[in-house]
Amino acid sequence: MGGSLRVAVLGAPGVGKTAIIRQFLFGDYPERHRPTDGPRLYRPAVLLDGAVYDLSIRDGDGARPGQNPGGPEQFVRSPGQTLNSWSWRPPRGEEERACRIKQGFLEGEWPDPKDWSLQDTDAFVLVYDICSPDSFDYVKALRQRISETRPAGAPEAPILVVGNKRDRQRLRFGPRRALAALVRRGWRCGYLECSAKYNWHVLRLFRELLRCALVRARPAHPALRLQGALHPARCSLM
Repeated sequence: MGGSLRVAVLGAPGVGKTAIIRQFLFGDYPERHRPTDGPRLYRPAVLLDGAVYDLSIRDGDGARPGQNPGGPEQFVRSPGQTLNSWSWRPPRGEEERACRIKQGFLEGEWPDPKDWSLQDTDAFVLVYDICSPDSFDYVKALRQRISETRPAGAPEAPILVVGNKRDRQRLRFGPRRALAALVRRGWRCGYLECSAKYNWHVLRLFRELLRCALVRARPAHPALRLQGALHPARCSLM
């Protein structure tokens, strides 16, 4: 048995947090977006480098005006997963849809980052929509909140910033290289882009996050084959 890890997947509503989690655990994707009704907790077992780890994945979506994002969680049974495998589905060909979140959606409808319960978490996935600059600013505020609320003396928690909806590449608000450089060098966090819709890089993001978290907990563990996850700019230093 490899141990356990508590992961929080956070971001603005509508960026694809639940879609990423469900694609990772169940291999499905909802064609129609439905707002998540309250925080949810998934507890899969994953296999990485021959060791089994119990994950606790908190889907932070579902907070609406007047709701507490740290409120009661719904437990969702989830299957095991092998992180050493790789999966990808080719695009199925469809019309491009506008993906910028309406300007008014930010005002009064996104949960205040100060309301999130960010303690007792071993690793963070901060998701934004590559077509929405507002969702990127929200991730920036979340990252700052994590840094401010980390208890003194607590182990460093890796942060992976994930740009979702890569399948809408032509509608993105900024170049990938510039955003990646800002996150890795300026924020000292990991950076990765994925498409929850086509299951592209979804497995990779959880694999790299877990490996980075294990390195932080046990830096001398001989069984870890990091394959680049040890890059100093890929983990948040707090």
